[in-house]
Amino acid sequence: MSTPSRLTIIQLLPELHSGGVEKCTVDMAKAIVAAGHRSIVISHGGQLVKQLVAEGSEHFTLAIHRKSLSSLLQIRPLRSLLAELKPDIVHARSRMPAWLTWLAIRPMPLLLKPRFVTTVHGLNSVNAYSAIMTYGDAVIAISKTVQAFIQSNYPKCPTHKQHLIYEGIDQVDFPYQYQPDDSWLHEWRATNPQLQKKTVLALPGRITRLKGHSAFLRLIAALVKDNHPVHGVIIGGAPPKKQAYLEELKAEVDSLDLQHHVSFIGQRNDMAEVISQCDIIFSLSTQPETFGRTVLEAIRLGKPVLAWDKGGVGEVLSTCYPSGRVEDGNEEALLIATIAWLNAPSTPEKNNSFLQSTNSTLTLHLYRDLLLSRLH
Repeated sequence: MSTPSRLTIIQLLPELHSGGVEKCTVDMAKAIVAAGHRSIVISHGGQLVKQLVAEGSEHFTLAIHRKSLSSLLQIRPLRSLLAELKPDIVHARSRMPAWLTWLAIRPMPLLLKPRFVTTVHGLNSVNAYSAIMTYGDAVIAISKTVQAFIQSNYPKCPTHKQHLIYEGIDQVDFPYQYQPDDSWLHEWRATNPQLQKKTVLALPGRITRLKGHSAFLRLIAALVKDNHPVHGVIIGGAPPKKQAYLEELKAEVDSLDLQHHVSFIGQRNDMAEVISQCDIIFSLSTQPETFGRTVLEAIRLGKPVLAWDKGGVGEVLSTCYPSGRVEDGNEEALLIATIAWLNAPSTPEKNNSFLQSTNSTLTLHLYRDLLLSRLH
């Protein structure tokens, strides 16, 4: 027996809207197609399905997104779908899809059962529900931070099943020193006249307490008080459940008298263009990030980043822009580092670390190795 030259690989995740997990899935799907394999994604759907299909993958819609016992009703339809598609690999990227997949394939005969891969994208609460992400025949950690988390909290996960494969981004999407075309720039300047002749400081990320918006607002307030011509831009959308927090932030802007110094520009689908027009990017999450995609995107564009030195963000900065590391939670050090940059601006050098192509190549090799190991 030998492994087939053309594999059928299924990735499973809750939905295909915006986000790091979704982007990783779409990028991997594109790489699977480019390698000549059959790429399939199962999710509850979303805005990225159109791109996924246009790039050569197939999508099947199944309600595997709810964190509810009712989701167990999806086991039988998922099992039927997998029996029809006959995948070589099933790769789950989130907890509920992982549980449903594991339960769906568990009773299958060994020779018909696909190899089960999981990727740990988040530092989720440690419990039996989260433990499913360590049940894979291979368990991928997207950073050393995630790998240490697995080893510390799930000691029953064999080390030989754990694989460090860093998340990555596509150089084409974030080219060094990129500048948008004239029409985009014209619209940006017309829409955001408050940014003209200002040093633009940006905090990208979802509108959630974990992203450290309050520390960012206090930084802007201190700089404005010291007469630095800066303007803070908060990039990110607020889902319905976070509207109250968004209003809290706006009230904080008012209390700090920053109405003319801070702008909320919402969710953007043109991040490369927006970041290209900012001067410093910040990452001030109150909890460690598993990787820090937005930090890497900014550095890849040639933009300086100042961030708390912890988690995956610290790993990215250590490799790509060490001078951007700031002691975790030390707002005085953050202010000093920002003023130092304002007095002597510098930019990161071009860097080819953490590429999506590397991630895809290593993951495809892992798939093949899993199938070969079954034959021996």
